[in-house]
Order: sequence, then C-alpha cells, then structure tokens
Amino acid sequence: MQFISYLINGISLGSVYAIIALGYTMVYGIAKMLNFAHGDIIMVGSYVVYIAVSSLGLNPILSVVISAIACLVLGVVIEKVAYKPLRHASKLAVLITAIGVSYFLQNVALLIFGANTKSFTSVVPAVSLKLGSLTITAETIVTIVACIVIMIGLMIFIKKTKAGQAMLAVSEDKDAAQLMGVNVNGTISLTFAIGSGLAAIAGVLLCSAYPTLTPYTGSMPGIKAFTAAVFGGIGSIPGAFIGGILLGII
Repeated sequence: MQFISYLINGISLGSVYAIIALGYTMVYGIAKMLNFAHGDIIMVGSYVVYIAVSSLGLNPILSVVISAIACLVLGVVIEKVAYKPLRHASKLAVLITAIGVSYFLQNVALLIFGANTKSFTSVVPAVSLKLGSLTITAETIVTIVACIVIMIGLMIFIKKTKAGQAMLAVSEDKDAAQLMGVNVNGTISLTFAIGSGLAAIAGVLLCSAYPTLTPYTGSMPGIKAFTAAVFGGIGSIPGAFIGGILLGII
C-alpha cells in the first residue's frame, strides 16, 4: 500500500514536470531554442496567485486565470524583447540570453518580495479521497487530471486548428512556411504564450502540493522538467508527457 502511495505521489509530481516540459518542448520544436527562463515564469505565476489570493482576497480559480494571462503576456514580451532580435544569432548567444532572462526574473522577484519564504495557500479545496488505508489528496487528483486534459487539448489544438498547423509548418521549415503565407513571428509568439500560460498552471499546482514560495521556486522544477523533455525526446508533446511522468515516479 505504501508503494502505491509513493507511485501516486510520483505520478502527481511527474504531471507537474510534464506540464512544464510541454512548454520547453513546444518552444524547442518550433523556435529551435531552449528557453531556460521557463522555470522562472513558473515562479512569477505562483507569485501572481499568491498576491491575488492572500492580499486581494480573490477567488482561487479567478486568481489562476489572472496568473495564466499575466504569464502569457510575460512570455510574449520576453520573446519579443530578448529572443526575437537573436533569431539568426548563434545557439550559444540565445542560450546565454535565456540564462540572463532567468537571473533577471529571479532578482526582480527578490527586490519586490524579498528572500523570505512565503506560505502559499492551496487553490484546491482541502478534501481527500480515502481508499482503505490509502489517502489521495485533492491536489494529487487535480494535478493528474489537469496534466491529461492539457496534453489532450494541445494535441487536438496542433492537429485540428489553423494555428496548430502553422506551428507544425514552422517547426519543419521556417522559410518554406513563410513562403506559404504563414506568419512565422506570430506563430513563435503564440508558442511562447501557450508555453508560459502552461508554466503558470504548473506553478500553481506545484505550490498547492508543496505550499512554499521563494524567488527560486521555479529553478529546480524547471531544470527537472527540461530533463523530462529531453528524456521523452524534446520537440515531442507525448514524449514530454511520458518523460515527466517517468521522472516523477523515478
């Protein structure tokens, strides 16, 4: 029974890694770059929810929506300001910039919120499911369900919508896609927006399960999720999902 409990917790944590890894894998698959600031967008999203719930007293679901929108905008701004000018630069220049953006976000959070650990209020109702001697928390159930729904939604979006088809075209060949009338810049910005919105959701789920928040909250989960993305074959959405789950269980 203890093994099953560990397994369920592993799947829950792996689901968070999988959601974060989806952001990495989409950006890499389409823009062919590693956005190492992705982990810090998780932290920004968590702080937005923390302020909305603790300071402003807003509804948790509304707070998550506000957080996702804030991170979505942040993702697009980062792409326009930091990455778009380096579209034709060397891979190393883009990588160094990504690390620089990561440090910038961490230090801005340090200046605004300080280094003290904040106690995060879970956005999930404090209920649990009891199966004999096994107790499954609401956070665990919501995290696993959210991960599955997000992955299925992304797969449908990419295969069935015009924007999704444009993403596939850009990931195959940017120049050919542009010749066929695809707005390459708009498609890359949309990819960053989706990835950053997912990071906000992942951050909220992570901090609901482990209710502490610091300016460095997103760093380690971000690195682990990158490992999960590579583990599942970076650029593959089902691969990111499987990689995240496996890493969580391991």
